[in-house]
Amino acid sequence: MTELAARNGAERAEALLRLTARLTELIRSETQMFQRRRPQDAVALQDEKSKLANIYRSEVARARSEPTRFAGAPAPLKNTLREATVSFHAALAENSRAVTAMKVITEGVVRAIAEEAERQRSTGHGYGPGAAQRPQQTRGLSIALNQTA
Repeated sequence: MTELAARNGAERAEALLRLTARLTELIRSETQMFQRRRPQDAVALQDEKSKLANIYRSEVARARSEPTRFAGAPAPLKNTLREATVSFHAALAENSRAVTAMKVITEGVVRAIAEEAERQRSTGHGYGPGAAQRPQQTRGLSIALNQTA
């Protein structure tokens, strides 16, 4: 389903308002999980969020190409929908900041692990006055990072 079920502009506006409110709620919940450094908890939201985001994207595109889609919707309802859209965009911006912060933190942790692994590989071997550092072997160091956000 990529289109809201509605018989007229007022019903369509009401349905889009409900969709926008739910999507905003999901985005805010996900953002809180990211801010608490619990991104794994957000996995449970992904299916619903993806489905609703696809419907939202489709409806917004249709509204742009067909300005009469919301004809007949009362002005107060249209204003409420505009306000909900502003809140949705604010929630998206906050979510983007949280994702960026998590990415920076994750990259820092990976970099620190790689630097420590390299430091441990290049330390001297042996004991006593005649101990010498072995020539550094040129073997690879592997680190895997899942960059799903």
